[in-house]
Amino acid sequence: MIEISERPLTGLFGSESAYQVLMYLENYDNGYASQIARTYGTSLNQIQNQLNKFEQLGLLVSRKEGTARVFYFKRSPVTDSLRAFLRSMLGHLPKSTIEKYYRDRRRPRRYGKR
Repeated sequence: MIEISERPLTGLFGSESAYQVLMYLENYDNGYASQIARTYGTSLNQIQNQLNKFEQLGLLVSRKEGTARVFYFKRSPVTDSLRAFLRSMLGHLPKSTIEKYYRDRRRPRRYGKR
């Protein structure tokens, strides 16, 4: 398998935070701003701005879950094609990147669950 650099992808999406938001949501299917910012060690404000921008563009939808606003890809031909591209790129990232950002779910275990 050929590994790719993330740099062209970051440039393609216009910013590192845009790239991070899209790749995170593709990998985990949903997410909220603080969770995404914490995963990449980036500014919460940058991630929130990207999430809001993508929601205004119609790529994402959100809903309140408890106190968090959780974002998902909106179903459409555009997002379906975008997600297919992102999924392909996830398959070509270096193993170290996959292990660092895309392997474990970072959500805490539900209280009382064993």
